[in-house]
Amino acid sequence: MAKPSRSPDAAKPGNRVAQGLDHATPGGASRTPYIRPEARPRRAGTASGFRRDVAVMTDHLTLHRLVADPLNESVRLFDAELESREPFVRELCARISRYRGKMLRPTLLLLTARACGGVRREHAVLAAVVEMVHIATLVHDDVLDAADTRRDAPTIHRMTGNEAAVLLGDYLISHAYHLCSSLESPRAARRIAAATNRVCEGELMQVHRRGDWSLDEGAYIAIIRAKTAELTRAACELGAAFAGADEAIVRAMGDYGDDLGVAFQIVDDLLDLTAEEAEMGKTLGRDADLEKPTLAAIRFMATATEARRRELMALMGEADSGTTERDRRGRIRGLLESAGALGYAHETARRYVASAAGHLACLPESAAREALRTAAGFVLERRR
Repeated sequence: MAKPSRSPDAAKPGNRVAQGLDHATPGGASRTPYIRPEARPRRAGTASGFRRDVAVMTDHLTLHRLVADPLNESVRLFDAELESREPFVRELCARISRYRGKMLRPTLLLLTARACGGVRREHAVLAAVVEMVHIATLVHDDVLDAADTRRDAPTIHRMTGNEAAVLLGDYLISHAYHLCSSLESPRAARRIAAATNRVCEGELMQVHRRGDWSLDEGAYIAIIRAKTAELTRAACELGAAFAGADEAIVRAMGDYGDDLGVAFQIVDDLLDLTAEEAEMGKTLGRDADLEKPTLAAIRFMATATEARRRELMALMGEADSGTTERDRRGRIRGLLESAGALGYAHETARRYVASAAGHLACLPESAAREALRTAAGFVLERRR
């Protein structure tokens, strides 16, 4: 396997993005860095929601500050890579900047690098690449799910139509590969390509198994491990590999990312059912609308009576029955909660988080290692 470049100047000569040029947007104005001293959480609509958002924002800013400079550089590289001479393309790329949330994957990549030997020039490029692929999956997911909102604003497909949204997602992925090519080592490009392949396989399997109530827990975990956890695994592997870590540590950090990604998706599926749209900032209830078997529903189907199973299947399939979405979600939630299925799913996520934290034992003690442990805990508590 090719050894990662140890040089902080691993960008190929002549590549303007990788050499750190082009600081301005197409319109000539510099974009706002991601980490801002004046950053404040948005109100969630209630006092308790606002306090929770304050706590979550504070915790994530603590993680971000450990890698603030390379994280800001990754945002700049992201924006510079997507510069276009076409006004419509520039407009679309400007709109996706709001898809940036906690930037979990870039942050994990950079924290892993710091915990494994140090952040290098390549890591900012890799962080931008990982976020580019992730946002591409969000744009495509919104098309697949017919979602209306994300991060408190209309989705790309709702504003521009499915065709433009699909092509924008493809555009992001192609630019991710282009940015990868600025690195001397081919390892990153191969790993990102493999991860993207697995993400697509996972999404295809999920589409194929919609409405299939024979899906068991093992098959569900395999699907989310591909469609969600694979990119987190790749981010953590690349962070370790390009910091010069040995292959055993690279594998351990990949396992950390994998477990964390599985837990993240289990919690995300729970939030789709239990959270409020004003709190999450995106369309909810689409798992039920599309009859996606999630872990809580799978657990319910495995333990409930035949009559109760039929009741859940009827609720999952009646999106156009005249019942309000809020009422239908409430009835589904009540069924799953009464059977202990929601608690089972949350406990399963907790076990994956504990497993993720266990993989950090191979690392020396450091603020970055502790931040990775803390990041794992955030997955269980997040509300966005």
